[in-house]
Amino acid sequence: MKKLKKVLIVILIILATLVTVILSIMKISGNHRSDPADVISYETDHPFITGRTELIAHRFGAGIAPEESKLAIDTCLNREDVAMDILEFDVRMTKDGYAVVFHDAMLDETTDAVALWGGENILVADKTLEELRQLNIGALFTDADGNQPYANLTEVPENLRIMTISEALDYLTSNGATRFSIEAKDKGELGMRAADILYAELSARGLLGSTVFSTFKTDVGAYVAEKYPDMIRSNTDAQAIEFYLAALTNDKNYVPPCTVFQLPFTDKYLNLGVNFGTAQVINYAHSHNIAVHYWVVDDPERMEYLESIGADGIMTDYPDILTGTIGAK
Repeated sequence: MKKLKKVLIVILIILATLVTVILSIMKISGNHRSDPADVISYETDHPFITGRTELIAHRFGAGIAPEESKLAIDTCLNREDVAMDILEFDVRMTKDGYAVVFHDAMLDETTDAVALWGGENILVADKTLEELRQLNIGALFTDADGNQPYANLTEVPENLRIMTISEALDYLTSNGATRFSIEAKDKGELGMRAADILYAELSARGLLGSTVFSTFKTDVGAYVAEKYPDMIRSNTDAQAIEFYLAALTNDKNYVPPCTVFQLPFTDKYLNLGVNFGTAQVINYAHSHNIAVHYWVVDDPERMEYLESIGADGIMTDYPDILTGTIGAK
């Protein structure tokens, strides 16, 4: 019995040591910062590898204006301290088949849906466009001072109403914006239908060559890859991991599934030791003619670092901070 106890103690010590070593390796990997001198330059005509780090407004700049609203678009395009190269936003399908600009599956987090309809966890997909147009999509926006300036409005202004993708693209292009990153949020048939609508809308406006289509849904990604091979696409979650492992091992046989990779550079991943933000990753991507965009980066130090190692784009909720940190276009 005593011998068994000793064996168990030894096993526990070994396991504890292994865990400590693994955690240490994860911390080192997550904290690693590359030397900008290690960045390699490659000749390319890729529309999203421009030789500079492009500034991307995540959800039209969700930190400084109500996300995915016309008001947020105006903020990105007209504020003197904001200069964005690319505007990023999301698309979901309504109950009656419209593609609308909205991020969350449910309406509770950003709108007055609970007050308007007296219930929680209401899905975008369960409401018609006419119903959704009643909402104030800036009702729960909180500014830097902790205020909610658009709450409890007696009348919802047009710039705080939900938009269809057609309305959004018309508004964006009429105000001079032509470069976008658009994510289809729904999975399955809804996500595929959103992709169909997006393709048609972008084609009609000649915007296919200046827009990145993204989805983290494997089925929607496969659908778009097969049906719309001329659409510039980003990666799914599984493809990001496959690419990361290929970059770490310098896999000579790797075949890219898309031409833009949109990768996280956030604490969630860095704390796990998954560090996409290295010169090794970017060099490997560029050697395969892949552009690299990082999300969602709100910290100035991280912005400066990613620019220094040749990131092709940085997505942020705070376009004013990004503009002030790495410069206007």
